[in-house]
Amino acid sequence: MAQFELQKTNLTELGARLVYIAAEKRHGLWHPAKYLAENPISFPFLLDEDRSVTKAYGLYQGLAADAFRIAHPSTLVVAPSGQIEYIYVGAGQTDRIDTQALLGILRDRGAACSSKKHL
Repeated sequence: MAQFELQKTNLTELGARLVYIAAEKRHGLWHPAKYLAENPISFPFLLDEDRSVTKAYGLYQGLAADAFRIAHPSTLVVAPSGQIEYIYVGAGQTDRIDTQALLGILRDRGAACSSKKHL
């Protein structure tokens, strides 16, 4: 999450709205309330306690060497229509999208949307 917080200005300028979703129980091992109190974030944070969101997007990871009933770390670019335009799914729990790569994807998306308006 910290890598996205550092890019808040760039994300906002590109028209992105960020939402964090964690496949975690409110009173689970990770203790999200405590973590967020110690590491404040500026974007909305949602708990997917029953894993319905992560399952719906195919991101649920039942069992792996570094995971047990949680989600693959993922980044989705969703259009205002709700259509997924890009998805990055991490190979393991420490694999995240490079923020510069994400900014490039958002810039390309903005350019494509802008050129469609001029047609």
